Amino acid sequence: MKNYFQFFERNTSFKQESIAGITTFLSMAYILVVNPVILSQTGMDKGALFTATALSAIIGSLLIGLIANYPIGIAPSMGINAFFTFTVCIGMNIPWETALAGVFIAGVLFMILSLLKIREKIINVIPQDLKHAIAGGIGFFVAFIGLKNAGIVTGNEATFVAIGNLKSAPTLLAVAGFIITIILLNKGVKGGIFYGMVLSTIIGILFGVIDTPKAIVGKIPSIEPTFGVVFSHLDDIFSPKVLAVIFTFLFVAFFDTAGALIAVASQAGLMKDNKIPNAGKALLADSMSTIAGAVLGTSTTASFVESSAGIAVGGRTGFTSIVISACFVISLFFSPVLSIVTPEVTAPALIIVGALMATEIGRINWSNFAIVIPSFVTIIMMPLTYSVATGIALGFILYPISMIALKKTREVHPIMYVLCLTFIGYFVYVV
Repeated sequence: MKNYFQFFERNTSFKQESIAGITTFLSMAYILVVNPVILSQTGMDKGALFTATALSAIIGSLLIGLIANYPIGIAPSMGINAFFTFTVCIGMNIPWETALAGVFIAGVLFMILSLLKIREKIINVIPQDLKHAIAGGIGFFVAFIGLKNAGIVTGNEATFVAIGNLKSAPTLLAVAGFIITIILLNKGVKGGIFYGMVLSTIIGILFGVIDTPKAIVGKIPSIEPTFGVVFSHLDDIFSPKVLAVIFTFLFVAFFDTAGALIAVASQAGLMKDNKIPNAGKALLADSMSTIAGAVLGTSTTASFVESSAGIAVGGRTGFTSIVISACFVISLFFSPVLSIVTPEVTAPALIIVGALMATEIGRINWSNFAIVIPSFVTIIMMPLTYSVATGIALGFILYPISMIALKKTREVHPIMYVLCLTFIGYFVYVV
């Protein structure tokens, strides 16, 4: 097993990978609670959604670990599940069964593009500076999510965002966890982020900020209300409105995953010669998990940027993903315990991991103005639009334009021009 996952080559161990897997799981476990809450507003059964969410995470994380040997957790995407519910089902009045069929078709298209290595080719032709911008931008995005979850940053009608109530108990718990984790990391404690979350949870329970779970083991809800529904609604997708939805699923999931993969590979030191080893296999695993998720009854899956939390504590191989998958298996039986993994507990990890990822911007050639604007827009628009895909799209539009202005058209790969025009069309006709 050590040879299969290349423990020696990647300088890791079972203990290190296991801690990394548990850390990533704790950072993304909220999806088991949040995804059913969001998708159930379409009329879907909340119990079935819990089971479908867990099973899709189990399958996706297992696939990317075994096939691509990457330390990444896969689960239903937070951005896409909101789009699925509020835009597609509620806003466009499309039944959830039809929307799930759209997710299924998008997953099949993903898989075809992955098998043809088109997705891998696109990722590899992205200029190196933009890859650093994507990784750094995701760092700011992850940190912003952490600050929001902690209650340190909150919404404001006058200024959009503002400082939160730092006297509230949940926010104080997040601040305490942040300080504890910083101390552990500065002391050189391996797995400091993980131990910080554990200590935060204990403190939260002791001070009554986190409720003690009423039960340990819970019954697994039936998946029957959503399982296989897509197959009886495939005929519903042949309408301009639904086809536009499928394209959006395809676009957002593609670049959410591409962004996460670039960020994770860069952070883990796996990127070589501006290329990501086994990128095609990682993308294939991701597309397969989307298909499985649609059949089970949940929206599009994606590689979670929270995987960076596990990488920060030493995750380097697919064994980390195997541990993540195993944790989701256990979570099916111990769902009541998940209530103690609150957003305030995981927030410090996301803020710190975001800071570590943001160091990638130091590798951008800031002396080249043609690089500065596309890179800056890529970085800043990820947190401001709450979308990795949108930041990437805007950067991809501006980069060819900047190079054309400098009469350096030959230095831009033809695929980048195609993507530029595609994204312009997307913003004009879809968004």
